[in-house]
Amino acid sequence: MEIIVTIIHIIVCLFLVFIVLIQSGKGAEIGAAFGGSSQTLFGSRGAATFLNKLTTAAAIVFMLTSLALTFVTTKPKSIIKDTQVPVQQAPQQIPQEPVNK
Repeated sequence: MEIIVTIIHIIVCLFLVFIVLIQSGKGAEIGAAFGGSSQTLFGSRGAATFLNKLTTAAAIVFMLTSLALTFVTTKPKSIIKDTQVPVQQAPQQIPQEPVNK
């Protein structure tokens, strides 16, 4: 289970990096360099594009696999289970001969 979640996590991580890198920034147009897009810089962005939705979905899957890996790999450890209690053995009884009077 741990190996499967780790593989999915790595694939989603690489996919998320790829999706973020192929997107253009908010002010990536040539007009933004000269102040032409100042109206849309802090205003509404409009409808979310397909890449934005894909980025959001990949980020959600990334977070879920991170949580899953945390729960799968965490092993509860107890000090009580680790300590070895010495077993006390009863002293051996030496057979005694019956006393005849």
